[in-house]
Order: sequence, then C-alpha cells, then structure tokens
Amino acid sequence: MKKNPFDLHSEEYEEWFSKNRTVFLSELSALQRVIPMDKKGMEIGVGTGVFAEKLGISHGLEPSDKMADFARKRGIAVKIGFAENLPYQDAEFDFVLFNNSLCFVKNPEKSIKEASRILRPGGKIIIGILDKDSYMGKRLQTKKKENKFYQNASFFSSADVLSLLERFSFRTEKIYQTLFPDAGEMVEIPQEGHGQGGFVVITGSKSKN
Repeated sequence: MKKNPFDLHSEEYEEWFSKNRTVFLSELSALQRVIPMDKKGMEIGVGTGVFAEKLGISHGLEPSDKMADFARKRGIAVKIGFAENLPYQDAEFDFVLFNNSLCFVKNPEKSIKEASRILRPGGKIIIGILDKDSYMGKRLQTKKKENKFYQNASFFSSADVLSLLERFSFRTEKIYQTLFPDAGEMVEIPQEGHGQGGFVVITGSKSKN
C-alpha cells in the first residue's frame, strides 16, 4: 500500500514555511482578510497547523497522523479523518476553512456538502486555492509529477470553486488574491478579485434559512 507523502515527508513540509516565509506571509495576509474574529472555526486539511495557529483556529481535521502531531503541538484540537465524512455535529461551527486542501479530496462535492452540514446558518466557508489558471498554477501543473506533495492533486480554478459553491447554495462574498507574477521579495498586500494572483481566497455564506 502506497504511503501518504504527508506522513513520509511531514518535517520537510513543515520546513517549507520557514524557507518560503514571504510566500507564507502573503497567503496568510489574504486569509486574515476573511477569517471571522472571535468565532468558532475549523480547518479541513489542517496540516501541521501553521496557518490555523496564526489565524486563531482551534479545531482541525487531518488524514495524516504525523502532520496532526505537529498541529497538536501548536494547540490545535485535531481529529483524524477525511473531508467527505466529517466527524462533527450538524451546525457546530461558525466557519470552515479549506486552505490548499480541496485539491487533495477525492470527492469535492461531498466535501462541500459536509462542510455545509457542520456550519451554522449564516456560517462562512473559506476556500484558499492555487488557481490552476494562474501563472503559478500552470507552472505547478507542469512540474506536478516531480512534486512529492502535489503528484495526486486535482487543481481548481477560481471559476471552478465559485461554481461548486453555487451548486450547494452558498452566497459568494469576498474574494482576495495574492502572489502576483511581478511581485518582489516583500510580503504582498492582497487585492480584491481573482484572475491575476496565484493564490486566491474565496468566501461564501450559508443560507440562514
């Protein structure tokens, strides 16, 4: 049985954020624009908890035991599982975050449906992606087979995510983008919209009815 690359290379994954701190902080800045303050949230595919810790997210789901161990050391309450079958109660959270994790799920439709189930009426779904139609997404796809983490990923465009949210009756709210082609070595200021940045954050709200 082929082992999970996130179990095999969890330490290398963790080190990436230190070696690519500018990219990490630029993505973090975009997410900070939309994460609700003082609300109960959880991250699906929490990884080592590096984003959740900075965003004040106290709960997470992660299929990799070793990645989950890193996240727990950061104070995140992590459950082992998959996005298609979330081990949480109905209407348990105010917001749910998929941050560069939707591309790894086997059934995106079921995963979004499950996220909707655990959200309270009016709750937020926040999805961060490496947009496959962007310069960064196209470059990553050409080297996909060489990347130990993204070999089996199925990338999304912003349009794909917007369509997916619409199918499950989420109302699109704020969209931010960062990691632009002409960016330098400084942490970038996110811009509204999509179409230029490699990293895009899309927010939708669940109906209150």
